[in-house]
Formats: sequence, structure tokens, C-alpha cells
Amino acid sequence: MGRSPFTLAAAVTAALPGAEVTGTRTLTAGGDGRFDSAVASLADGRELAIRVADDDDAARELAAEALALRALTDGARAMLPFRAPAYIGETRVGDGRALVTELLPGFQIEASMVPAGRGAAESMGAAIAAVHGLPTSVVRGAGLVMRSADESRAELERLVDTAAATGRVPARLTVRWREAVADDELWRFESTVVLGGAQATSFLFDDHPERGPEVTGVIGWHGLAVGDPALDLSWLSAAPDAAADVHASYARSLERSPDAGLEIRARLLAELEFARWLVHGDALRRNDIVEDAAALLEALADGLRDDDLGVPGDRRSGVDSALDALDRVPVAPAPEVDTSMQTDAYNPEEFWAADADEQGEEAPRDAGVDSSATPHFDAAQRTAAASVETEDLSGVALRFADSGGDDRDEVRTFSTAATDDDDSDEAQRAARAALQRWKSSSSE
Repeated sequence: MGRSPFTLAAAVTAALPGAEVTGTRTLTAGGDGRFDSAVASLADGRELAIRVADDDDAARELAAEALALRALTDGARAMLPFRAPAYIGETRVGDGRALVTELLPGFQIEASMVPAGRGAAESMGAAIAAVHGLPTSVVRGAGLVMRSADESRAELERLVDTAAATGRVPARLTVRWREAVADDELWRFESTVVLGGAQATSFLFDDHPERGPEVTGVIGWHGLAVGDPALDLSWLSAAPDAAADVHASYARSLERSPDAGLEIRARLLAELEFARWLVHGDALRRNDIVEDAAALLEALADGLRDDDLGVPGDRRSGVDSALDALDRVPVAPAPEVDTSMQTDAYNPEEFWAADADEQGEEAPRDAGVDSSATPHFDAAQRTAAASVETEDLSGVALRFADSGGDDRDEVRTFSTAATDDDDSDEAQRAARAALQRWKSSSSE
């Protein structure tokens, strides 16, 4: 609909009676139009983000996020070494559900550009560990989803069977996935509080002059639940440089030892997002989605063709090595993006660019960013942000939004990527590109 920022800002007073709105600005994004978004400035100096859903799925996501943010009591928030957006209120704008939250400052780093070593990677690992260290009563008390290890395992088993029933999953993948699900050692873990599928863009950073980028905020709480901690680490398949340091920092920050199968499950979950996309398309009878997913699964299987998919003896030689192939894949091209001015992007792959002259225009959709947050990100990394080849498919998370035609056109090229041994790297590139784009779009 493209509601104006003034219309959205006016709704803040309905969600927060007595609020004195002194200004508003747009939150620019080129997203899929699932939300209308704006920022309202208040007389007391606060800045609030308002999002309005334009369809039922987006409305359910806003409702889930509202419930999750309210579940984060002052005591729970005090346990976190970063900020989570404060819940302000809810209202309606026309027929759309509206959620008003605190706007957090910070910048984001795409998964493929998270550097190894001190700084961002270690801070992200510690932040994830802090979420996983919250008492499960936070989730239980709010009536949110709670899954045991057995329930998480059974859910994946159903996913594999449903995907296989379409007849579009290569046999080698079906066999490997089923053997992984059947491996008891992988599923001996303690369920924890989870974000429900964190992405690299869930983290907001400030640049410390000595320690480098540090997580100062986390957004995207609509998936808050108790479940498999690997859910919040599966995005690391798209961050091969930083993965080891994120895992190491996570392990150091936990008050207990991580389970032995954590890394393997995380990458298995990442790979199974291809299956989720296939099942999604099949359920909607969307042949275009089914064909895209099938092509990507073929590319994935071809990229893994030299790996032992039978998991004989040492399971790492099968499941782990095969998933490692995703981590070896270079990223695919995408439009230039400068991550140095990204903040509180509620649609994680969208980026805000402040422009006071745009205040009278219609409100662009989906993302939110604080114009005052100007990070001092490393110059070399800023250059990389504008030049590095990267893909917008950072995730196919647990729900899917319809993908646009442009994405499908790009994805279709993937199926022709592996025509001989020399081209197997192209097939792997294709698989990881798809994995990254879908996770991002579905986590919005």
C-alpha cells in the first residue's frame, strides 16, 4: 500500500497514548512489501519503529514478535549483554495490524562478510550463547513453542519424508538426510531458549576502537522458542571465514559444554532448508518454486557427489564432510551493498538510507534504520561490502515468503552449473547462493 510515514507516525499515539510525536522519517527498502514501516521521533528523545502488516502471514509474524518482546522481562533483559527492542504497543492502521517498538541503533554485517578473529565473530558467538542461556521459563511463561530434542528430530524426519515424497529430491540426499536423522549421537542435546533461526542480520553492531565490531542489539525475535540450539547457528554455512570463531566463542560463553553434534546439526539444518523450499512450493502447487528447488537440490547433490553420503562408521566422514562442501562455496554476485549504515532492519535483507528530503513521500516498506548510527567499520571491510561477490539468499528459514521473478531467473542458472568435474564448484556456488537468499527472505 505504501502508506505515508505521517500516517504511520500518527498511529503511534494510538499504541502509546500521550506520546508527543515531533517528527517522522521513512525507512527505505526495496523489499517484498510485507510491511509498511516508518520511524517516529518523540519529544522525550526516543525514536520508535512502527510496522504495519499487509497480509495474514506478516500479521502473524508481528503478533509473534509482540508476544516474544513482552516475554523478555526486565530480569531476562538484564541477563543479555546486548539490547532487544522494547515493546511499545499495538494498534491497527486501516485493516493492517501495527506493532510499535523501540528503534535500536547499530549496523549490520552480511554473513559472507563476517570476518574471522576478534570482533564481530566472537561477539556474535557470545550473543547467541547469551540467548541460549536464558531460563526456559521465559518461553514457558509466555506460552511460546517448546520442543524437546526428540520433537525436533521427529519434525525433521517428517520434513525429509515429505520432501522425498515429491519425487524431486536426489536419492543421495534423501539417504544422507535419513541417516543423519537416524544417528542417535546427533540428537543427544538439551533444548534451550532460541531465537528460532538467527541470521547474521539479526545482530546490530557498534564499532569499538580496540575490539572492533561488537554486538549491541539483536532484532527479529518472532521465532523465540525452546528448541534445538543448532537453529541459531545454521546461518554459519554462509559465513565460512567466521564459522570456527563464532562456534569457539559460543562454546566459551556457555555455562555448559555444547553438545558434540551441534555443528553437524547446524549445517544439516542449513542444507535441509532446500527441502523446506521444495515442500513449500509443492504445498502451494507453485510449479515455479518446485522447479527452482529441484534444480537447487540437484546442484547441491552434484556438489556433494564426491562425499560419502552413507555415513559409514565415523558419521563425520559423511554428514559433516558433505555439509563442509557448502562452506567451500564462493558466493554469487549480488547488487552492491554498503553495510556501514544498516540498523534495526526488520526485514533483514533490506537497508535503510536516511534522507530528510524524503519525509513527504510514501513510506517504503519493510526495513528500519537509525540515521544517527554511523559506525566506524574497518575501511577494507567497507570496500569489500561494495565489491565482494555475495548472494541475497542467506536463508530459507522456517517460513517462506513468495519469491520474486528476478530471484527465480537467477536461481534457474544454477541448474546448469555442474556439467563436468571442472564445473562442480559452480554447482556448489549455486547451492550456497540459494541457501543464503532464502533464509534471509523467510526470516523477514
